[in-house]
Amino acid sequence: MSRINNTNIWINLKKHQKEINSIHLRDYFKDPNRFKSFSLEVDDFFLDYSKNLISKETMKLLYMLANKLKLKSQINAMFNGEKINWTENRSVLHTALRDKSKKSIIINNKNIKIEIQKVLDKVNTFSNGIRNGSLKGYTGKKFKSVVHIGIGGSDLGPRVINDSLKYYHDGPKVYFVSNVDASELKENLKNLSPETTLFLIASKTFTTQETMRNAKTAKNWILKYLSEKAIGKHFAAISTNEQKVIEFGIKKSNIFTFWDFVGGRYSSWSSIGLPIAIAIGYKKFNEFLEGGYEMDIHFQNKDYHENLPIILGLVGLWYNNFFNAQTYAIIPYDFYLSNFSDHIQQLDMESNGKFIDRDNQKVEYDTGPIVWGKPGTNGQHAFFQLLHQGTKLIPCDFIGFKKSLNQIEDHHDILMANLFAQTKALAFGLTKEEVKKKILHENKNGVDLIPHRTFLGNRPTNTILIDKLTPKSIGKLLALYEHKIFVQGAIWEINSFDQWGVELGKNLASEILKKIKTKSTLGEDVSTDGLLKKYLTL
Repeated sequence: MSRINNTNIWINLKKHQKEINSIHLRDYFKDPNRFKSFSLEVDDFFLDYSKNLISKETMKLLYMLANKLKLKSQINAMFNGEKINWTENRSVLHTALRDKSKKSIIINNKNIKIEIQKVLDKVNTFSNGIRNGSLKGYTGKKFKSVVHIGIGGSDLGPRVINDSLKYYHDGPKVYFVSNVDASELKENLKNLSPETTLFLIASKTFTTQETMRNAKTAKNWILKYLSEKAIGKHFAAISTNEQKVIEFGIKKSNIFTFWDFVGGRYSSWSSIGLPIAIAIGYKKFNEFLEGGYEMDIHFQNKDYHENLPIILGLVGLWYNNFFNAQTYAIIPYDFYLSNFSDHIQQLDMESNGKFIDRDNQKVEYDTGPIVWGKPGTNGQHAFFQLLHQGTKLIPCDFIGFKKSLNQIEDHHDILMANLFAQTKALAFGLTKEEVKKKILHENKNGVDLIPHRTFLGNRPTNTILIDKLTPKSIGKLLALYEHKIFVQGAIWEINSFDQWGVELGKNLASEILKKIKTKSTLGEDVSTDGLLKKYLTL
């Protein structure tokens, strides 16, 4: 089978990149229709991708690449439940968790939507019970605090979504603990009361080392102040290992299941989203699901040139594979999305950080980029210097909202003015001639400042402008990035849904922990042996 990078379309894209490499965004914008040609409005979402190093020919070639890799067929395969996670022989159906259609989804001769709805109904009942006080703690007091204990996909997704929807919180305060470092748990419990605290333990196998260590410490904290009988009321579990959950002391009625067709980093749509439902109420949690479903319908049905995830995926691939851009930044201009890039970092780098393709061969091209970011305007006073005048090409996604949830005087106008200004500055820069016109003195302390105040521009950005931050729009935004990542993995011909790279370090940690407990310092490499000796000395 021909490798993707040896195909005619890939070779033509490389030639095309060389042909347009000298064209500046200033030149592209001599076309008065540039913005209209490279922007797309879908309901309450507007994408401006005109400030990219692309032409109509670029997009035509990228669409041809998608066709070459049968992208539409791969999209249909995912939604139809085919086992596209081939290393684990699993379907990939996080989309089924938010599917609002009446269509059945059959896996192993069962309509999985029936079971999904049962779990969602249970989330509804339980979250309402915690919120309205019908489900109380051991001493009869209403729960005021919920501590969600998980790690990886069982933590970061719900944590970030919970933060993103903080404006809508009207239930018990939700805390998240993931790190096995005792300091995180200690700091979270410091001001909480055992009588009014509920713990949610999220672990598919109920054996995850960090999660179970934190869960046992939380259990001991409850036992220190209350009774063994309190465990059944103060703990719930999101797990598939019913036996181990019950052995821990959690009631069967407080167990929420999920399925192997849902990867951890895609699981916030499932019962892993329970803390979100408790914080904002099930009605709004369901709106979050509806937003994801709306993006699913869009992704499935729209042609390439009208498809938000496909356009973002192809443009990102263009920089990754043809401009050698190693990273890209996600910069939301909204306080509530302060940690949004952290979750997309996990989604992208855990999904597409792979070097083996579907033929079990090492790929001959770059796959997943390094994803990072922080909110504006804070980032402007930190890493934006490198974006503007550094030597690296770093494409950026800017995310903003037309309407603020907290409309105070002109705060939002200032915020959005900065967003628009930054994308303009990155695109067009400032020439030496323009600098000369702007500054009165070319020299300061004998230094010619003109080169230092010159901006080359030609730094690509996408701008995603959304009407308002709501549970539904956050659902759409998250699903948009999920599908963008899928598009790129499909074209790179890698499995975006396994995560074997997570396992090696975990397994080694278990072996080294045994040595720490037995004070054995030999048998590893000389560096690890030396570090163990230093550690055990103290």
